[in-house]
Formats: sequence, C-alpha cells, structure tokens
Amino acid sequence: MSFQEFLKLLWNQIFMVLYLVTWIISVYRYKRFFDTQLKYFPMLVMYTFFTELLGYFIMYNDDFQFFSDGRYRLNNVIIYNLYQLVFFIFFFQVYRRTLKNNLTKKWVYYLSLLCIATYTTNAILVNPLIKQLTYAHIIGSLMLVLTIFFYLKEKKLETNSPSLKHNLMFWVSIGLLAFYITFPIIMTLYKFKLNVGFLIYLRPALVTSIAVMYGFIIFGLLIGQRKAFR
Repeated sequence: MSFQEFLKLLWNQIFMVLYLVTWIISVYRYKRFFDTQLKYFPMLVMYTFFTELLGYFIMYNDDFQFFSDGRYRLNNVIIYNLYQLVFFIFFFQVYRRTLKNNLTKKWVYYLSLLCIATYTTNAILVNPLIKQLTYAHIIGSLMLVLTIFFYLKEKKLETNSPSLKHNLMFWVSIGLLAFYITFPIIMTLYKFKLNVGFLIYLRPALVTSIAVMYGFIIFGLLIGQRKAFR
C-alpha cells in the first residue's frame, strides 16, 4: 500500500484520522497519566485504529481474508464484535480501579461479568463471524453508561477535590457518554428498522458521535494534569 493510498484511505474514513491524532497526543502527553488507571489507553486507541484499518482491508481487498469459506468473504464483523467486548472490559476495569466506594466497585465488577456473559450468550444465539452481536453491544453500552454515572455521582459528592477541568478521567467519561448514550439508539434503529427514513442518517450520526467522543478525549489529553486525575 503506497503512502498516497494510505492518505486516501484516511480521507475516506475520516474517523480513523481522529484515532491516529488521539494516539499521537496520548503518547505525547503520556507522562501525565502513565501511572494512572488509563496507562494502557494509548494501546487501546491504537487497537481501535488497526481494527478499523483491518476492517477496511477485509471489505475491499481480497488479500485480507480470514476464511476461505465464501460465506465469510468480505465480512469483517468478527473483528468488531471482539473489539467492542475488549473495549467494554477495558473501561469496566478502569472505572472499578478509579472508584473509591467498595460497594460501587463490586457493582462494576458484576457488570463486567454480565457483559462477558451477554456477549457469550449472543454469540451462541447468532454466528459472530457473520452477524453483529447487536444485543450484546446495546446491553454493554447501557452498562458502561451506568458505570460512568456511578463515577460522575461519586465525583459530585467529593469535597475539596481538584478541578474537573484538568481531570483527564472526567473528559474521557464525558466523551464516552457522548457516544454510548446514542450508540444503543443507532444500533436499535439499524437492527429493527423502526423507522426506515432514519436509516440513511445512521452512519453520519455514528461518525458524528465518534467525532464528539474523541474531541472530548483529545481536549482532556491536552489540558489534563496529573494531580487532578481521578
């Protein structure tokens, strides 16, 4: 793949530019959170980027195929099913280690186990190699949103805490909320086709929510301070 082709790919898949920019900034600012619960975040962002890159090649390049079976040709669903589970588990662990309240920590731990069980059950009911694990994505999204609310509620009740303005974890949480509040709605409309007229707007809505999420995260990376983390 030539450099010009790579640039064309980034232009056509503009959200991939966001992943790349976020990763570059996260590495540049790494010293501000290298010993926090988000120390592996740059790896997650790069995993996100390569997942999208591989998904693109599987769809549009015959040289990138996992299976010889014709049923799975040009089907990149499996890598997104796996990615979404990894993403959820990563942030469940981040929040469980960030929260102070022991009862809330237990709730988040149980939610992470329930998320794994949901994906396992959904994968049994449908073939995850060719089908989106839609129900698992929706339930996992709602559980992550609930976990974020646990975190924000705890922050609200804190006294004499550093300003949230410079708290990277806060901005990451706001970014995740911006995406995962809308993501279940998008997935539901796509799955059940509740309103056919809205279907043409799903991809622009998805890309917009991704842009908003990473916009908040980039902002947090730029202004975040180590002493304000948590």
